[in-house]
Amino acid sequence: MKILDFLSEAGVDFEVRHHDEFFTAEEEAAAGHIPGHVFAKTVVVRTDEESVLLVLPATYRVDLDRLQEELGVRPEMVGEREIAELFPDCELGAEPPFGSQYGLRTLVDTHLTQQKRIAVRACSHHEIVLLNYDDYARLECPEVMAFATLER
Repeated sequence: MKILDFLSEAGVDFEVRHHDEFFTAEEEAAAGHIPGHVFAKTVVVRTDEESVLLVLPATYRVDLDRLQEELGVRPEMVGEREIAELFPDCELGAEPPFGSQYGLRTLVDTHLTQQKRIAVRACSHHEIVLLNYDDYARLECPEVMAFATLER
């Protein structure tokens, strides 16, 4: 998936920022001069039936107990090998929050929905895309759930 093409074709107003290579969402947010609560990181979990893309602020972590309450089943974190298979056109760890483009159910944490603009990865550890949250929600139509807690 070419995220920039996808956004352009959808008529979304966005900004691209390039930076040195970083691997954690918080490092990338800092490199792009973006607050961590605005940077959307992605995590993939598996339930009994499917793989699910979770989207949450970089300063938060997935609370598996809360997620289990929301889903009704205990999810398990997915390993790097499966992530690479699910997102073959992305650098590992740079998956964009558009699970629908990869055949995945997408859940976004309520904390991220409170942001006017968000920053997302563009399948690379060198690019960040900033866009309005409302545009993201319109394109992706994620399910909104409370499954993340603030990192300490």
